[in-house]
Amino acid sequence: MKQVHIITPVKDSIDLTLETARAVLASRWHVPVTYTIYNDFSTDENTRRLEEASQELGFELVNLRDITSHPSPNYLLVLQMAQKRAIEAEAGLLIVESDVIVREDTLQGLFDGALAHPDCGIAASVTVDEQGTVNYPYLYASDYPKEACEVKKHCSFCCSLLTLRLLKAFDFQTLDPSKNWFDVTISHESLERDCRNYLFMNLPVWHRPHGSRPWKQLKYTNPLKYYWLKFTKGLDKI
Repeated sequence: MKQVHIITPVKDSIDLTLETARAVLASRWHVPVTYTIYNDFSTDENTRRLEEASQELGFELVNLRDITSHPSPNYLLVLQMAQKRAIEAEAGLLIVESDVIVREDTLQGLFDGALAHPDCGIAASVTVDEQGTVNYPYLYASDYPKEACEVKKHCSFCCSLLTLRLLKAFDFQTLDPSKNWFDVTISHESLERDCRNYLFMNLPVWHRPHGSRPWKQLKYTNPLKYYWLKFTKGLDKI
């Protein structure tokens, strides 16, 4: 990997997204970096805010409505476009979701950590709450030591680097288009292709679970309504 392409997919939730963007852009780097926000059919007002922020902060903005008529979510399209661009640039693909705040050294740390493990497919940051306690989706790792830990369970894409090795080994064009989210599938495909996935317990990121998709909070406050929406409307397919 010669450089890093960072992406943040978003639909509305602009205040949180701009917090994420500012933290990403404040990161310290020793390699070339490109940062792109993929706007997945946000409202006209929120699209305008993103366009203004793009000029002010200096990130690249891709409005998916200029590319596709497929309704949101378009995570599959984002991953496919980003994979192609990263391979062409010999870059790793670093996904930072719009409900995550990184520290200044987090992203370079993931890049360095991935290079330190030549077999790495995915290098993921553990997620924590504002008090620093490990939270969803890595509750299973609450007692892991504060180091890079090889994991067999899936890595969430809250803040994860997909290495060039993995990007070249697994074609995202083969992903199931009936699904909405692909972290579980890609994590498993990484292992199938003789890569190893690492969870970096020493590079935590602040995660506000489902901040970009508030309806998913129902999973904890009203699980019956959550599963009714999930199955009757076909939402949240993983």
